[in-house]
Amino acid sequence: MHATARPILTAAGLSLLTSLTLAHASADDPMTEEAKGLIQEFAGQLQSELKAAIGTGGPVQAISVCKDRAPAIAAELSESSGWKVGRVSLKTRNTTLGTPDAWETQVLESFETRLADGQPVDTLSRAEVVESDQGRDFRFMKAIPTQELCLACHGKTIAEPVAQALDEHYPNDRARGFEVGDIRGAFTLSKPLTD
Repeated sequence: MHATARPILTAAGLSLLTSLTLAHASADDPMTEEAKGLIQEFAGQLQSELKAAIGTGGPVQAISVCKDRAPAIAAELSESSGWKVGRVSLKTRNTTLGTPDAWETQVLESFETRLADGQPVDTLSRAEVVESDQGRDFRFMKAIPTQELCLACHGKTIAEPVAQALDEHYPNDRARGFEVGDIRGAFTLSKPLTD
């Protein structure tokens, strides 16, 4: 691993990530709009805390925010909204919280196909009512595009102190080797439907 420094996170990068998160989501039905609002809240809170952490301790400090605060923010939003809120990826970092279920895996794979067919990553989303043994759920996923600012922790070249911190926190980490424009993962939300 090289000790090459990469741009980390700027205010402009934070704003760009928020706008990309919400751009071009599914049809404007009330459930989709509610899901998009929760994504905006999740991304906004996480970005604010990441910006503060990077300002005080660089990307190594940001790893702690992602490890501890991202799941806490998702849990808080889930509790307050009645939705299950999270993030998943085909290349997980946190295997406990980031491993997709069968439906999420299928959606992530379809996102990869759509991206390969030329659809911009920031337009990739899916809303669907999914039936299971537990009942009917409204499910929504929105792709998270890999940006330049993501590469300090998710790129092909990661500085040694960052790589060491990632190895310590995530011994089964597979979330490296990304390039700008790749699908890093997706926000995933679900809410039970009552008839």
